Formats: sequence, structure tokens, C-alpha cells
Amino acid sequence: MFEKHIAKFAFIAPLALAFSALSHAESLVVDLGNTVPAAEQVKEGLFPEEACEELRKHGFKCMGFKPAVRFSIPNAHFQLGSAELPVDLKKQLDVFAEVLSNRPAGTPPILVTGHADASGNVLLNQALSAERAKAVKSYLTHKGVSPALLRIEGKGAERLADAERPYSAANRRVEISRLP
Repeated sequence: MFEKHIAKFAFIAPLALAFSALSHAESLVVDLGNTVPAAEQVKEGLFPEEACEELRKHGFKCMGFKPAVRFSIPNAHFQLGSAELPVDLKKQLDVFAEVLSNRPAGTPPILVTGHADASGNVLLNQALSAERAKAVKSYLTHKGVSPALLRIEGKGAERLADAERPYSAANRRVEISRLP
């Protein structure tokens, strides 16, 4: 039993060092690309203080490896002008649903942020990015996540992931993060 906790500590320790260096940064962005994350990766990214509490319960000192990360999901990009969820994005969202569906009361809210590329006008991009976030929220709630846990926002083309190529598909993405 103790060996299991030591193994978990060995897995968490490198994350602790990385996160402690970012304690004053806005948040670490984890670009998932087209990979499907492990549920443990999502849980530790969105709720790092829980890993810290787990260490404390087992007699270890926690060095405070916050903040929570922001998951960027650009390579399962949306089609131009569409808020329909791509198949690869649904596979990634299934893991988020697994992690979020059984969260206890008092869990900090989760923010789903939709983004658009620079094609189209500002108002259209704003509305489209909000529709993308809404589509993700709808998908997650259908998978068992409490709607009260999720907040949505659209950023339009305000924060491009690939600013050098404003029309790139990489800019048509969603981000999932935790509200403070």
C-alpha cells in the first residue's frame, strides 16, 4: 500500500517542480493536440490541490504546485464556420466528462472557452466561438457533468493560438480550465 503512494509521489514530484516554477504565472497551458489525455492527467491539471492533499494525508510535505492548468485542444479543430464537435474532440472530451461527472459540491467551476480564427467579422467570430463553447458544455452535460459546474465564454479571434497564421485551423479550438 505504502509503495503505491511512493509511486504516486514519484509521478507527481516532477509536476510539482514544474508547477512551483509557475506559481506567479497566469496558468500553464497544456496543448493536447490530437492526443487523448489520461483521466489522471486531467484531474491533476484541473485540481492540483487534491494531489497536494493526498501527499499530506500520507505524511509528505506539499510544496504548493499550483496553478491549475488550462487545456488547449486545437488539433481536433472545428471546421470553418462550424460549431459541430469533431469526432477527435469528442474522444478527448470523454476523458474530461469522466473526471468531471462525479465532482463533489463546492468544486471550483470549470470554464470552457471557445475560439475562432480570424476569418469572418468580429461579431460573427464572437458568436461562433461562444457556440463552440456551448456545444462542448452540452456534450459534457449529456455525459453526466453537472451543468452548474460548467461556465462558457467565447473569445472570437481575440487570443489566437497561431498569431503568425491568423486563418490557421489551430485557432479554431476550445480550452478547458478552472475558474479560481
